Amino acid sequence: MFQPPRGTRDFLPEDQLKKNWVIDQVRQVYESYGYEPLGTPAFENMDMLRIKSGEDIENQIYSFKDKSDRELALRFELTASTVRVVAMHRELQKPFKRYVIGPVWRYERPTEKRFREFWQADVDVFGVKDSIADAEVLSAAVEALSKIGFEGFVINLNDRRILKSIVALSGIPEEKSLEAFRAVDKLSKIGRDGVIEELKGIAPYEEASMKLLDFLSLRGKPEDVLEKARTMLQDYPDGIDGINALASLYEYAKAFGYADYIVVDLSLARGLDYYTGPVFEVHAVGYEDYGSIAGGGRYDEIVELFGGESIPATGVSFGVDRLTPILEKKGAFKDLTLGAEVYVAPVNKAVINKAIEITQTIRGAGKSVVIDMMNRRLGKQFEYADKKGIPLVVVVGEKDLAEGEVTVRDMKTGDQKKVKLDNLIEYLGA
Repeated sequence: MFQPPRGTRDFLPEDQLKKNWVIDQVRQVYESYGYEPLGTPAFENMDMLRIKSGEDIENQIYSFKDKSDRELALRFELTASTVRVVAMHRELQKPFKRYVIGPVWRYERPTEKRFREFWQADVDVFGVKDSIADAEVLSAAVEALSKIGFEGFVINLNDRRILKSIVALSGIPEEKSLEAFRAVDKLSKIGRDGVIEELKGIAPYEEASMKLLDFLSLRGKPEDVLEKARTMLQDYPDGIDGINALASLYEYAKAFGYADYIVVDLSLARGLDYYTGPVFEVHAVGYEDYGSIAGGGRYDEIVELFGGESIPATGVSFGVDRLTPILEKKGAFKDLTLGAEVYVAPVNKAVINKAIEITQTIRGAGKSVVIDMMNRRLGKQFEYADKKGIPLVVVVGEKDLAEGEVTVRDMKTGDQKKVKLDNLIEYLGA
C-alpha cells in the first residue's frame, strides 16, 4: 500500500474543509485591503531562486532537471516568483499590492509540526518607501488572524539597520555581520550560550559576543526600547534610520488599531538575508510553542537584483497549515458548518425525481446540498447526515408531496416540522 511521500500528507475532506475555510477568510481580508491575487508557477529556474535563497536555504530547495537538462526547482516560498513578475512587468501600477495563497516546498527534516509541503498566505506591497506600507501589511495579517479566531498576539519588531549597528557597536567586523545575524536568529532556539558558541570565529573575542547579546537583550514597549536604542546608537546613522522607521511604523499601527500588540525586540533577526529595514514576527498568545505564526519585513533591494528597477518592497507571510491545528485546539471550528448545509432524503425511489428538483431549487438559492443516491432507508440517511455534520434534513415523501409539503428535521435537536414547498427556501434561510 502506497503512502504519501515523506514530509507530505493527505487532507481528508473534514480537514480540507477546515483548511479551505481558513483560506477563504484570509482571502476576504486581503481583498478588503485592496490586495490583488497573483498566480505564479509551482517551479522556477533554479538560478532565479538562488538569488533570493541564501546559503541557509539553498540546501532545502527541491531541485531537479527536466528532459532538456534545464535546472529547475519547486518554489520554497512565494515572494521570489512575485519579485520576478515585478521585475519583468514594469508597466504594473505602483503601488502594486498583491496576495498569494498557495503551496511551497522545502527539503527539511519532517516533524510533527513541520512538513516538506505546506501552504503560505502572503501580502506584499511594491513601490512604497514609507513605513505606512509595513504597517498596512501587518494590519492585514493581524485582521486575517483575528477573523479566523485569534484574540491575542505579540508582534515583535526590529530593523536590520539597528541590528547591523549593534553588531558594529559590539566590535564584530562588518564583513562578519551576516554570519552574526544568522547566529543571533537562533537565540530563541539555542539560547544565549548556544549563540555565544555559534559566534566563535565570527566575533574577534568572547567579550564582543557577550557585549552583542547584552545590547540585544533590550525588549519591551516601543517608546522605552527605541529611546534607549537612540541613545546607544547615536553615532550610527543607519541605526538611527532604523529607529525612526520603527517609530513611524508604531505611530501608523496606532491608527490601524493594533499598536497594543507591538513589542520592540532588538534580538529579532529573521532568517533570510535580504531584509533591509523593519522585520516583524507575530506570535499567538498561549500558543508560543508553535513559534511565529506570521513574519516578514522590508526588502528594498531584491527587485533590482532580479533585473528590475530599484523598487521598495515589504510584505508578510503566514503558514496556513500551522494555523489550522492551533484553531482546532481553540475550538474555532466547533460551531461552523463546513460541509453541506442541507441533506435531501427521498423516502423511496418513487419520489427521487421530485427530490432532485427540490435539491436543485435549494442549490439555486445558494445552499450546499447533498441528496441520497443509494436508495437507503430513511434511518440510514439520518445516520449519514448526522455523521457528516449536516444540520438540516429535508425528507421527501409521497404523502407530504400530495399535500404540497416536505418534512424538515433539525439534526441537532431532533425536532421535525412540516413545511410547504412554497415556503421551503425561506424556512431554510436561503
